[in-house]
Amino acid sequence: MTRPDRKIIANVARLNRYMEANGLDAVAVRSGVNFTYLAGIALPGTLARHLDLANTIRGFMLLWPRKGEPVIVLDSFAEKVVARDSWVGKLVVYKAYVESLYTRVADVLQDCGLATARVGFEKDGLSAKHWEEIQQVLPRLEMIDCSRMMDEVRWIKTPGEIELQKTLADLLDDVYLETFPAIRAGDSEREVHARITESCLRHGFGWVHGILNSSSNHVMYGGESDLRFQKGDFVRNDYVAYSKGYAGHQSRIAILGPPTAEQQRGYELTLDVHRKTIERCRAGVTAGEIYAFVVDEFNKHDIEYTASLVGHGMGPWFHQQEPVLRNGSKVVLEDGMILAVEPQRQHWHIQDLIVIEQGKPRLLSDKFPVDRLFVID
Repeated sequence: MTRPDRKIIANVARLNRYMEANGLDAVAVRSGVNFTYLAGIALPGTLARHLDLANTIRGFMLLWPRKGEPVIVLDSFAEKVVARDSWVGKLVVYKAYVESLYTRVADVLQDCGLATARVGFEKDGLSAKHWEEIQQVLPRLEMIDCSRMMDEVRWIKTPGEIELQKTLADLLDDVYLETFPAIRAGDSEREVHARITESCLRHGFGWVHGILNSSSNHVMYGGESDLRFQKGDFVRNDYVAYSKGYAGHQSRIAILGPPTAEQQRGYELTLDVHRKTIERCRAGVTAGEIYAFVVDEFNKHDIEYTASLVGHGMGPWFHQQEPVLRNGSKVVLEDGMILAVEPQRQHWHIQDLIVIEQGKPRLLSDKFPVDRLFVID
């Protein structure tokens, strides 16, 4: 059973419809995105790594039947935190390092009357070895790949998810507004990154990752270095800060000292394309059409757009989810999708979170003003 004292924000109604449409009696998920989504909990620290590694021998799995109560199979290290925080009330504990998670999952399926049922598993999150192990224990079980189906379930957000994403977007903007004004010429990338990370944790995020580079650093996404900021440098940033399994995820452009005329024109072009791209994100448009629009907009200014995407869907555990706004994608945008929109080039990177409502985009990350370039005096 699910716990009545915990509000479920996952789109359970959509999950049930999709299971029925695909003839599934249940789904059994172990990847971070789907486990977090259906368990309503983001596991901390070392426990989290066991959701990321398909070959771990100390993993967790969640069984969600179309009829009946969901079950989490886990080891004793995770039992107390899951019992405290998850909305799933039924837990089955196995002896990690002594017995196999997947054999125990097969036993749970048997106990739930699903030994000969049609059950969805993640082919992109479950190792071939563990897939075979379950099938050997339950040879009459019909194992179906549900990875794509779960992507489609997650990409339409509930009001609870939208509210949480808005809260986290505001928190991350608070971090930027607090830390950017204190950046000084002579500060290293590593020092500024440390201050942003500390601020994220102090504001209530559980953990954070991302990049912080000077525009003078020609290796973007190469990690923070000891390179020191100088007057006229842009502060290139792209952070993902998590709380309750979801993330604030914005990028803001700041510059040390007043911009030159050329730098100002670069910002205005970036902002213009960014806002036009957001406006194009409407129900009925494909993700590939959004990408093509950005390419055409930059081509008008003799700029070749080379990035592999112009944005992506948001969701639990890992921020970059479908629909990815990439070349050729046929995914049609729908009401209820949350997108991180980021047509980017070099150090020119503004990123905002939007939700599509009544066919149109609504800005969620509106606390940091981007009308003008953020100048650090």
